[in-house]
Amino acid sequence: MSAAVVAALACVATGAAGVRDSPQTGIPAGWTLVRTGPAGGTVWQGWIPDGFATWDRRYSAVYLPPDYSPSRRYPVIYLLHGMSGSPAGFWDGMSLANVADGLISQGKAEPFMVVMPVAGPPLDPESGEWAGIWEDFVVHNVLAWTDQHFSTVPTAAGRALEGLCAGGFGAIDIGLRHPGLFATLGSWEGYFAPEFHDGPFKRAGAAYLDAHDPQLLVRQDAAHLHAEGTRFYISYDGNHGGVLGAWSAAFGAELRDLGLPHQVVQLPPLERRHFWGATLPSALLYAADGFPAAGT
Repeated sequence: MSAAVVAALACVATGAAGVRDSPQTGIPAGWTLVRTGPAGGTVWQGWIPDGFATWDRRYSAVYLPPDYSPSRRYPVIYLLHGMSGSPAGFWDGMSLANVADGLISQGKAEPFMVVMPVAGPPLDPESGEWAGIWEDFVVHNVLAWTDQHFSTVPTAAGRALEGLCAGGFGAIDIGLRHPGLFATLGSWEGYFAPEFHDGPFKRAGAAYLDAHDPQLLVRQDAAHLHAEGTRFYISYDGNHGGVLGAWSAAFGAELRDLGLPHQVVQLPPLERRHFWGATLPSALLYAADGFPAAGT
């Protein structure tokens, strides 16, 4: 384990010291309730200690399902926002509590949690990527913090990682670079290579770029992905700024050719004006369908 990772994990432990969780929810002191869903699910906003961007005090968010209880264990869907973007895009802009509560209360999904970390450069946020220190934050801080504070299923079988646009790239890239952490990886109108050469990819060499290229990684690790049963969710409509829908279609075709379990969703034209909100229900449901049944 590198010195940086050891220091980051130590920072998380130090940051948690002296903080009393609510015995009912696990929510640390200082976190704020910002949404309540129609069935009683809740969204909380607060700080997850970051051992890599130690200056970053921006708020992440957590969704707890209706009747959350520390006496049972919950799978977790991790959602990565776009850049620019923030966790509020999920819980406010897309009404995540309403959607998740609906899936759970209607019996379409077993109860699950959602964790929405914050990342990216505060200045010129569109130049960021979920790589470098932000990848390290997710892998080494966010997962450990979540498992420490909440009653989770702390294995790959109980975790999904999805995201929108730059978050979609980050979810696929991080998941492929860290096999054994997540059972499901999802991209909502994302991209599948370091297309924009920004953030940590700016002036990066070919070897570093290749190490963050999901098109290469998925082929190189196909046998292991098969063995692990890793699943993929891909959604897109047309083009989104410089992000092309053809990239999603091509990656979906690659998954098909490799025989990896996946779902590709192309929204019809009438739904494309509200793409993110229209994608959220099926993305959450696909992730939830991959989790083990309660009690297993």
